[in-house]
Amino acid sequence: MKVGELSPHELRHALAGPGLRITTGPFGCRLQSPIAAVADELAQLYQHHELLDESRFIDFHVKVAPPTGLRRWLRPQAIFSVDGVHPFTPLPIEQALPMLEWGLNWCVTAYCHHLLVLHAATVAHGDRALILPAPPGSGKSTLCAALFNRGWRLLSDELTLIDLRDGRVHPLGRPVNLKNQSIELIASFAPNAFLSRPVHDTAKGTVALMAPSRASVEASLEPAWPRWVVLPRWQAQAPTRLEALPPGEAFLHLADNAMNYHILAEQGFEALGRLIDRAEAFHFSYSDLDEAIVTFDRLAERA
Repeated sequence: MKVGELSPHELRHALAGPGLRITTGPFGCRLQSPIAAVADELAQLYQHHELLDESRFIDFHVKVAPPTGLRRWLRPQAIFSVDGVHPFTPLPIEQALPMLEWGLNWCVTAYCHHLLVLHAATVAHGDRALILPAPPGSGKSTLCAALFNRGWRLLSDELTLIDLRDGRVHPLGRPVNLKNQSIELIASFAPNAFLSRPVHDTAKGTVALMAPSRASVEASLEPAWPRWVVLPRWQAQAPTRLEALPPGEAFLHLADNAMNYHILAEQGFEALGRLIDRAEAFHFSYSDLDEAIVTFDRLAERA
């Protein structure tokens, strides 16, 4: 059974009570929130995700809820917790939904050291993965959203999970985080995709979440082999340009974007080395999404 098959009443009851038990890639999550706005949009963002029964193991028990006491009424806020721990300061209650996504990302980076975790978006063409490591503002999420709305498979928008044993990329299949101008741009580029209501004045500016495609979610247990590492950079009016990147430079960029590289030490170094040996690396600058899609489709055909 999937999240989208629940009635609104069933979904709200689960979130406000025992929790919504879902699978996101290799992880089982129990989500709880009594906040009505979270339930309404979560139903759309996770509609294709499988529900887990009580016998399945849960990796992350997370909750976003208002605080207790007078603050609940005088200054409505939301608090994120995982297994009873509160790793963040409270945020305005309007930011509860993105807070849930940010919190899930934190869980993966804080606890999942059996994987190499990169701050990178990843999409796949067949069983070949395109990894997009880049800092905020580079156009990484915009390019990721555009690609999976034109036939590529979404593995992850924020966190790329590298298996330490064989080097494959494990999908997450969770919503894409869009910010500021990217929201309107992608809404126009993919009018049939679901985007949550924009949330203003967050630490990242205005944010909205885009639901993953059904095909991406249903394939979220199918790993892909790293084939390309591309450092994207969006520049207004810039021509579309794909340029080869030396392996050593690509390695350093990936190491800079590895969330747990310092913890994994030798294992992390070896995992990145195997990835670089397997993948082609490029710099990519763009301003036109349609041209970007053509560029990567040709790259996939050539491979």
